[in-house]
Parts: sequence; structure tokens; C-alpha cells
Amino acid sequence: MFSNIGVIGAGSMGTAISQTICENTQKVLLYAKRIEVVNSINNTNCNKEYFPDVCLKENIVAVNDLNEFKNSEIIFLTLPSSTIRQMAHNLKEIISDECIIVSTAKGLEKESNKRMSEIIEEEIGRPAVVLSGPNIAGEMVSMGFSSTSIACKNKQYLEKVKKLLSTPKFKVSTTDDVIGVEYCGVIKNVIAISQGICEGMKINDNARFSVFTKTYNETKDLIEKLGGNRDTVDDYCGFGDIITASTLNVSRNHTLGVLYGQKIVIDEKASGILFEGKNTIVVMKELCKKNNIESATIDFTYDVVIDRINPKIAFEKFWNKL
Repeated sequence: MFSNIGVIGAGSMGTAISQTICENTQKVLLYAKRIEVVNSINNTNCNKEYFPDVCLKENIVAVNDLNEFKNSEIIFLTLPSSTIRQMAHNLKEIISDECIIVSTAKGLEKESNKRMSEIIEEEIGRPAVVLSGPNIAGEMVSMGFSSTSIACKNKQYLEKVKKLLSTPKFKVSTTDDVIGVEYCGVIKNVIAISQGICEGMKINDNARFSVFTKTYNETKDLIEKLGGNRDTVDDYCGFGDIITASTLNVSRNHTLGVLYGQKIVIDEKASGILFEGKNTIVVMKELCKKNNIESATIDFTYDVVIDRINPKIAFEKFWNKL
């Protein structure tokens, strides 16, 4: 039994992770930037903004001060990828040398093209654990059956995080292929958008899943060329997450793709909704160019979302690469 676990980010995933691990620790500290979210959780045992109908466990305590995490054994960063570097930098002088950092972010830093584990290690000075899988927050917070993959170069860190996460309903696979697990989560965002575009265009199912087959095989090639293990794509972080994001209406990136397939452009700043995949398309396009890698899926999403090419023209170009 752990005694003090931290989760930074009280959105849907942060709340779901907190609910998942609470039976394996005496206390979960859940950081929220907004004091009204803190008050809602502490006064009503409910995160009314994200899960108004779910009662959270009593050992989940919301906080609004990062200094509260000075004694945390493990801290989950359930934040957008664009905020990970600054948060890791802020935590460096607060947390102990033994504290393990776990990242759930599925993205790359736009300026450097670096993965989240690379950024955290740069800022904090030790390896991070990365978590990625078909993790639907609404199902996790309701204690439904679920699974995930975790990866780290440090075997001891992996074992501790697996012990914390594992429950009769939550299965955890482990690997040292940090590169593969992280890129699965990154590329999944692009795949979700590409499948959403096809859905928005009302492409017939036979064609949709034909290009999906091309996309899945490309993912293995991409990860191998970027330094990961192609077999990692067959794990929860790969196949499970890709299928979830590409076929269910729980993915914001899939929704983004549907809108672009219908020629509807979303103003992210005005809507207040962050789509990780849009940034990922640009970064992955740059990585492919830098490493001389061909990817029809990335080209397709870039054509539609970034270059605003007519989806029908872009799809025909994509189809001809099968």
C-alpha cells in the first residue's frame, strides 16, 4: 500500500487516474489550477465539471498548491504535452529525489520535436515512466474494465508504477520500449484524425478500413525507423488505443477529423478545446522529412488539416498510395 500519490491535472484523465489508483494508496492528491474545481471535489466528492454523476473516493483530496507534492512517492502528469516542460521545471525543486514521474501526455514538443520522457528527464534529471493505452476516462472513473501500457528505462520504476495501477479491473503491461510506447500515442492522434476525415466525408466502410490497414502497417514501420520496437504496436498502447481513437466517438481528434472531412474548420482558441493531433500532424511531418520516411497517412492528414486541400482530392491521392 502506497501512502502519498500525486496527480497533476484535474481534467477527465487526471480524475480517472485518481479514481483508479485510490484503492492502492492511502491518499491521492489531485492538483487543479482552478480553485472552484478544488472546492467541488473536496466539498462534494465530485468533479462536477467533468463527471457530475460520479462519486469520487474519499481518499482523493484536491489541492491548488504544487508544494503539497513534496512528499509524493509517484506523481502522474495528466496534462497537455505543451505544458509538460514548464510543469516538470516547476516540480524539480519541490519533489524528492525518489519521486517517480509518470506522463500520460500523447504528443511531442512543437519547438524541439522531443517526446515527453525526454523533456521530463532533461528537466528533472531522471527517467520518467510513460503511460499509454485505450484509456477512456469515463469508463475508468466508473471503475470499468480497462488496460494500459507503461514503459520506462528503469525497471524498478516500472514495477512500482505497475503495482500502484494494477487492480482486478485494470490490467497493466510493461516494457522498456519507451520510444515505441510514446510514438504509438503520438501517431494514434494522427490516425484518429485520418479516420475521422474519412467518416466526415462519408467514405464507404470498405475503403475506410482498407486505408486503416495501410495506416496500421505504416505505424509499425514509422516506429521502427524512429528507434522503437515494431511489436509494441500490437500492445494496448498501439492496437488498442488506435482502434479506440479511430472508431469510437470518445476522441477529440477523431471528432476534429470528422469536422475537417465535412469542410468545417474549428477555431481552437475560440472554442477552448485543445486538439493534440493538430500539432502532432505538423511535428510528425517534420520528423518524416528529417528522417526521409514516407507516410501516406501523415501526408493525407497534413493535406486536409494544415494545407486545407479539398478532402476528396486528398483522399484520392491517399487511396492511390495503397
